[in-house]
Amino acid sequence: MGRPNVFSPEFDHSSDREGYRWQGARVGVASGAKQIGGCIYELAEGEKTYPYHFHYAMEEWLVVLSGSPVLRGPEGERLLRVGDVVCFPTGPEGGHQVTGPGSVLILSASQAPESIEYPDSGKVGVRPPGRIFRMADATDYWEGE
Repeated sequence: MGRPNVFSPEFDHSSDREGYRWQGARVGVASGAKQIGGCIYELAEGEKTYPYHFHYAMEEWLVVLSGSPVLRGPEGERLLRVGDVVCFPTGPEGGHQVTGPGSVLILSASQAPESIEYPDSGKVGVRPPGRIFRMADATDYWEGE
């Protein structure tokens, strides 16, 4: 496997969605990791990585590589600086969203199965199979049986 460098990443994916524009480098995959994922996100001013969310099974860490991104967490927003390390535990207390400017490295346990809740939009994601559902569509356990 290659030897990725966090200060000169080889970007291999991106997002062009309004408000969520970024470049990403999957440094975990590039380094041959099997149980820990790692991705560098390069964010312009005001651009976000993903909608505010939290994981039920997967802890994540964030390391600020450059710039001054803003972290939205359960207690509100705070400005981060180069070198800051933040842990996002599982559950609502680990809720997070990162807004640029800056570059951040996000590390995560490669955990499957996994579910991710998006409280602002009332959705939950489930992997596998990689689908998103509305929480409002919850049903009784025995419905349809």
